[in-house]
Amino acid sequence: MDPLVLTLVLTAAVLHASWNALVKSGGDPWVRLAVVNGVGIVCAAALLPFVEAPNAEAWPFILGSVAVHQVYFVCVALQYRFGDLSHVYPISRGTAPILVAGAAFIFAGETLSPAGIAAVIVICAAIISLTFDSRWRTGEGKGVFFALCTSVTIGAYTVIDGLGGRTADDVFSYIVYLFLIDGIPFGLLVIFMRRRVLGRSLKAHWKTGAIGGVLAYLGYGLVIWAMTLTPMTYVSALRETSVILAALIGAIMLGEPFGRRRVIAAAGVAFGVVLLQFSQGT
Repeated sequence: MDPLVLTLVLTAAVLHASWNALVKSGGDPWVRLAVVNGVGIVCAAALLPFVEAPNAEAWPFILGSVAVHQVYFVCVALQYRFGDLSHVYPISRGTAPILVAGAAFIFAGETLSPAGIAAVIVICAAIISLTFDSRWRTGEGKGVFFALCTSVTIGAYTVIDGLGGRTADDVFSYIVYLFLIDGIPFGLLVIFMRRRVLGRSLKAHWKTGAIGGVLAYLGYGLVIWAMTLTPMTYVSALRETSVILAALIGAIMLGEPFGRRRVIAAAGVAFGVVLLQFSQGT
């Protein structure tokens, strides 16, 4: 993998971990997530004068991604309603690269070297191991179910956007128009659901949501761009290292424990990233 692409995808992982930490740091996750998406719309609108409209072949991918993202947003909110963050987050993010690998093989003909397959498995296993870092609550089965649903949607929109970015005449136009549309349906849903407390919730959460929105826009924009240059599975696996980064953020900023299992998981991810780089002969 080109060192620049590697650096940018890992940067995207840092941005992803940061905005997720903001959304999950307390308060109403529905409203915070809606604000994040709303800021993405504003960022995209500001860039409209600098890009052309996407070519016709790219539009089915944009609309398909928007549709899958709406299901993703709902699944994310529900997984945190029924499950603890420390359990459902690693499940939803850690299983996604495996799904991306299968879908990318079927729909894009992407194949991985044996070392590349091993690297993806090591990264996913290290991430998922975090689910066993703390005790499970009784009745968390629903949380696990929605985490797996979230993982399926992550795999789906990752492959759709990977193919869409490659189909677009201008990947930056694809990114701008995707973000312009993506947050509207979910935002309308949250306005309806939280209409009685919306003003109070916005007043409490708009700052963290706004910062998270800028980070989310930059982070996923980098991922889509990277997938036009590098196999989607590799980008997905690197992006999901955000789970380890989120654990580090929690330990440093929120005073959460970072015990032996998390150290081992972090070391496993680091080894997987090195192996991934080696697997592509760079």
